[in-house]
Amino acid sequence: MAAKPDGRPVDTSVLEGLLGYNARRASLAVIGHFLQDMAAFELRPVEFSVLTLIASNPGITARQLCQQLDVLPPNLVGLLNTLEQRALIRREPHPTDKRASALHVADGAQTLVQRAQAQALKSDETALAHLSADERATLMALLKKVYAPQQL
Repeated sequence: MAAKPDGRPVDTSVLEGLLGYNARRASLAVIGHFLQDMAAFELRPVEFSVLTLIASNPGITARQLCQQLDVLPPNLVGLLNTLEQRALIRREPHPTDKRASALHVADGAQTLVQRAQAQALKSDETALAHLSADERATLMALLKKVYAPQQL
């Protein structure tokens, strides 16, 4: 804990009473483990999220990805181009919407995605090792209530 020049602890009580402060501090702790673990796959968090959604939803469209991840379309276009250049995804004509592409994990990339997902689970385990199973379940439920209350 940080201390003032007079040796007394820094008063963080106002910040610690704010959701945003606590959410950001928790995010930094969790994402630190995640970034280390995803470095082996050369994946950033958003790339991992996009790949995971494509793997779990073959044929998903860019529009659906934007809606699910709350990403702006111009930001996603560059990301998809990068993933395609790395031979991690492929675009196919959408079966019902001629304006859209159906996105799929590229042949040969499925193993990388599965390994990255397994590593992400281990990363969570490391970050949350000090919480019980019940505390983890409660934390996940409460976080979802904050960012997606309409889905509950």
